[in-house]
Amino acid sequence: MNLNLTGKTALVCGASQGLGAAVAHELALLGANVVVLSRNGDKLATVTAGLPNNGNQHHNFIVADTSKPDDAMHAVQVYLALGNTIHILVNNTGGPPAGPMLSTPAVELETAFRSHLITAHSLAQLVVQGMKTAGYGRIVNIVSTSVKQPINGLGISNTVRAAVANWAKTLANELGGFGITVNNVLPGFTNTNRLGYLFAKQAENGHTTVDDILQRTITQIPAARLGEPEEFGAAVAFLCSPAASYINGINLPVDGGRLGGL
Repeated sequence: MNLNLTGKTALVCGASQGLGAAVAHELALLGANVVVLSRNGDKLATVTAGLPNNGNQHHNFIVADTSKPDDAMHAVQVYLALGNTIHILVNNTGGPPAGPMLSTPAVELETAFRSHLITAHSLAQLVVQGMKTAGYGRIVNIVSTSVKQPINGLGISNTVRAAVANWAKTLANELGGFGITVNNVLPGFTNTNRLGYLFAKQAENGHTTVDDILQRTITQIPAARLGEPEEFGAAVAFLCSPAASYINGINLPVDGGRLGGL
């Protein structure tokens, strides 16, 4: 199986912690040059310094705010203007606030669309020509199992993640003939700070404890545990590899079997 990403450069968004950092680590293990992007320069420097390096890899970081598409675009344009090519784009942005759909201000929906869909679209427009020239490209979007099964209390996320999934499927149809694949990976309950925030919110609203929420959640997962970020990162890295060249336009759950659908 060819998992070798030597000579390929990956841009991983939202990579200062959690799933994004785990994806960056796994891509580096496969030999890619990894560029991590988020708005926190100190955290990015730490992540970059900790990435595996075989001695021939060149890792870097870009400070930009994905909630501001123009900001993210400009930062990546500067990187590309130096003669760099991005072969792998991993779109990832922190989840929007939790809460019921009807009580959500419209402006929060607009903000989420900018952060998730507009930024992903803008970055894809920047990097696809380089992928076409190289004859190799991978776009992977970290979204949510809510694209298959909406999650109660996450109205904004349910709405925006579904939009990203449909955008990605459309793009997969347009780019497949150029050696570029576009896929979505759907994290289930994974042991991250984001999940801790959601559990704390549920515990507060339900007048219970975080541990109670955790135990109830685990009973819904056939694997009987939370996922670990590195397990999710490995799935993304595989889709970015040459071995996954005929996998295109899919929504891949990494959720321990929680989703009820086939």
